[in-house]
Amino acid sequence: MASTISKDGTVIGYERTGSGPAVILVDGALCYRGSGPARPLADALAGHFTVYTYDRRGRGESGNTLPYAVEREVEDLAAVLEAAGGTAHVYGISSGAALALEAAQVLPGFVTLALYEFPLAVDSNGPVRPDDYIRTMDALVATGRRGKVLKMFMRTVGVPSPVLMVMQLLPVWSKLKAVAHTLPYDMRVLGDTGSGRPLSKDRWTSATLPTLVMDGGKSPQSMRDGMHQLADVLPDTDYRTLPGQTHMLKPGAVAPVLTEFFQSHQR
Repeated sequence: MASTISKDGTVIGYERTGSGPAVILVDGALCYRGSGPARPLADALAGHFTVYTYDRRGRGESGNTLPYAVEREVEDLAAVLEAAGGTAHVYGISSGAALALEAAQVLPGFVTLALYEFPLAVDSNGPVRPDDYIRTMDALVATGRRGKVLKMFMRTVGVPSPVLMVMQLLPVWSKLKAVAHTLPYDMRVLGDTGSGRPLSKDRWTSATLPTLVMDGGKSPQSMRDGMHQLADVLPDTDYRTLPGQTHMLKPGAVAPVLTEFFQSHQR
């Protein structure tokens, strides 16, 4: 494992594969290098790019210096960007898309930005997050009830009760519980974007780089509405729907799309 040091001294574990222009992958909730889609996607991109995958703070082999703030996660991404040579294409999925977009507003060195299914709720049709959502999660984490945090999150994102019951009997549940304390971090990254209100047109005006906004053809209409609205408010976007895909995106479906987009904007 390679590692870099974030501004506040937190160790951030990462790995590098492939050769070519740098690409950084930013995971969504509960995912890290040892659990999630980043490694298979890195392998799929490695023929064209040097791909950097990293463990967001509190996960895998990265540290978890407290108190948490979204700005610290942006600094973590800045440290990975520096390790990649100072310039990179950046791809974020789910809450990782939200984090990558926040970082794009303040960090130099992003060549392009690709975002898949930032979990927005822009009207009453989406899964609107309650006002006390983060506060409730914090209280559960503080008292060691990671399983309850995880179940709360799973219900919010629409996992059916029978599926949730089965998940708790499988080995994957222990893996998820091990990083459930980071779910409030993801919710802070998402901020008020789950309020059910339309996006402000001036929220991300500093993110002027070429941006690819994507959703899945089999995802709920509320998700696709949010991504379509995001594409409308960002300054420089392409918008694509990936046929047959859901929020559980297959690396083989997105890798060719990312390759085409990154190569078309290579400096």
